[in-house]
Amino acid sequence: MTAPPALSIRGLSRRFGDVVAVEGFDLDVPAGAFVVLVGPSGCGKTTVLRLLAGLDTATAGSLTAGGRDLARAAPADRGMGMVFQSYALFPNLSVADNVGFGLNRRTPSAQRDTRVTEMLEVVGLAGFGGRRPNQLSGGQQQRVAMARALAPAPAILLLDEPLSALDPHNRERLRLELKALQRRLGVTTVMVTHDQGEALALADLIVVMRDGRIEQTGSPEAVYRRPATPFVAGFLGPINLWPASVVSRDEVELNLGGGRVEIDTRGSAVGASVILGARPEAVICGEPIDDGLPATVEAAEFRGATARLTARTPAGGLVMADVAAGDAARLVGRPVSIRIAQGEAHLFPIGAGQ
Repeated sequence: MTAPPALSIRGLSRRFGDVVAVEGFDLDVPAGAFVVLVGPSGCGKTTVLRLLAGLDTATAGSLTAGGRDLARAAPADRGMGMVFQSYALFPNLSVADNVGFGLNRRTPSAQRDTRVTEMLEVVGLAGFGGRRPNQLSGGQQQRVAMARALAPAPAILLLDEPLSALDPHNRERLRLELKALQRRLGVTTVMVTHDQGEALALADLIVVMRDGRIEQTGSPEAVYRRPATPFVAGFLGPINLWPASVVSRDEVELNLGGGRVEIDTRGSAVGASVILGARPEAVICGEPIDDGLPATVEAAEFRGATARLTARTPAGGLVMADVAAGDAARLVGRPVSIRIAQGEAHLFPIGAGQ
């Protein structure tokens, strides 16, 4: 028997006059899951978060949690905690008072102090209660904001790009800590970010948004490896998108000066024009062979253990391919054959979500 979702969203919409911010947003948030809304600026993801928190009012749609309709409930009555992008800490209050701010004022002082101490220990800031926010690093301030949101024991935690203000090193470190903390507490979490790598690293469920609507939902691996549209494919990471023609039910020919790729083309008529996508790590760049796509390697970009090659086909098409860093130098300037690893190509109809 499937457990009921922690939050069920149906037909959620928000319009500002003639401007559509969010339209027809449907999502079930599994209990205990880490759900990440990701998309470009202006896609509506932050608007969705504000609608969930009760900081904005939906034009249409419903929000239910535990059988309760939350659409018209006040923010304080929704059982949600929120961490803002700017952290929104009170500079005139101590760390302890910031953490305890969200607790019910009717909570006895001793009980409040105990809860604050517990939360500071949970986020790794035991002993920091007497400090002020300006005496903390950016990463420490982020932890205080997390502790404040978690102190009232919310059923759902909302995160509005909580790591965006940090430098890359601290961002990656705290990303790991955030994931571990969410796992340990088991709190259902909905996070907004525009950072694709962050979404892939943190999410149990990714929701890719575009122009106020959901473009695709799924596990990080499923959405990355089996994107539904060229937009999703390109947004979640580098990808080669090549024009191609269907030549049989299991093969397409690249319109880049030669080369065929085996792929299930059922649903596309023979002769139809399509787009074939392949991520750089799925592209095999080797010695010239008769059935490969001919190309010449023009450049190599060092990326640590790997290097990204840029090659050009006789018809002028560009190809990105990832190879072992030690192989890159000898391939620059040489003719090669391009092939796609079995099962790693994606076929898109022309005009499908581009």
